[in-house]
Amino acid sequence: MQKIMIFSNMYPTQKHPTYGIFVKNQVELLRSKGLDVEIIAITDPAKGKIANLKKYLIWFMRSMMHMLGDNRRTTLTHAHYAFPTGVLSLIGKKLFRLPYVVTVHGGDIDKMAAKNEKIRSATKKILQGADAVIVVGERLKKDIVEGFGVDQGRVHVMSMGVDTEVFKPMPKSEARQELDIPESEKTLLFVGNMIEAKGVLDLVDAFKVIQEKYPDAKLHMIGSDKDEAFMRIFAKRLLDNDVRIIHHLPMPQKEIAKWIAAADVFVLPSHHEGFGLVALEAMSVGTPVVGTDVGGLSYLLAEGAGILVEPKNPQSLAEGIVQALSESGENRSSVMQSTAASHSYDVISKRLMKIYEEIEKTRKKKS
Repeated sequence: MQKIMIFSNMYPTQKHPTYGIFVKNQVELLRSKGLDVEIIAITDPAKGKIANLKKYLIWFMRSMMHMLGDNRRTTLTHAHYAFPTGVLSLIGKKLFRLPYVVTVHGGDIDKMAAKNEKIRSATKKILQGADAVIVVGERLKKDIVEGFGVDQGRVHVMSMGVDTEVFKPMPKSEARQELDIPESEKTLLFVGNMIEAKGVLDLVDAFKVIQEKYPDAKLHMIGSDKDEAFMRIFAKRLLDNDVRIIHHLPMPQKEIAKWIAAADVFVLPSHHEGFGLVALEAMSVGTPVVGTDVGGLSYLLAEGAGILVEPKNPQSLAEGIVQALSESGENRSSVMQSTAASHSYDVISKRLMKIYEEIEKTRKKKS
């Protein structure tokens, strides 16, 4: 295999360490396996029409220059997110006959493709033109096959994988001591962007119920607060409920793993979720997970791996958290560890490299 060129509209930097961290982790994983990987990505999470137009235009031109100058050495391209990223891979196939892989993460189907018919049509062309489509959850596979007419033989269900060297069991007492969390505290943890779609308003409403039963409970929320308009709504909801939370800005994954280990319950109340990688990371650490019965979470937390609750239902969410707090911490341990092991980096890298190799073999046969 010669070279893999990866396109992504999200990629972390020191300034924005969690912006598309899952893509960076996969890139580094592939490089560790000896692959020559080039990443061309957007690293600036800035929003706004002008900012978006500028960064996407620069990214598009950079990507085209890379394909123009290096298409002979490149084996295939791999786009993260169908639209708009997949447009680059589609162009690469038409102009330079470069085969491509697309990883669908969820939002590109649930939200982006639903914006208008033009985007949906472009998404369909990208998916149908791909040599392989990777989806991060079973429900997404169904959407891709039935909604976009993609041959199911080219659709592979595969998560981005969990780094079990970072997200691994750690004694709760040790984690709490390092983070200065009292042993007696009932600690709830949320990790994700502070946006409505992640169900954070539902979590605030549910936490008010939790505090009535557990007065010493604390809710820690780790995530970006870039959406100022929503944060004003969030602050008002806190005030209306007379609820206080502890908000932490994004932090390195090793620190997040420590916070997960210190928590009694990890909560992910999303309104939609392609897979729910952060829930898998919590399971790998060994912390019970309460999540909404949506998207990939419906499969990930099934069969006793976690506690599923109704989406957009604070009462159901509160009941799920109470259930998790009242259970023995060992009840779900073996199922959680088994699930995490099936998504380990070693397993994921072997499956991904096999997909690449099959595409390369097919290309050689045609040439």
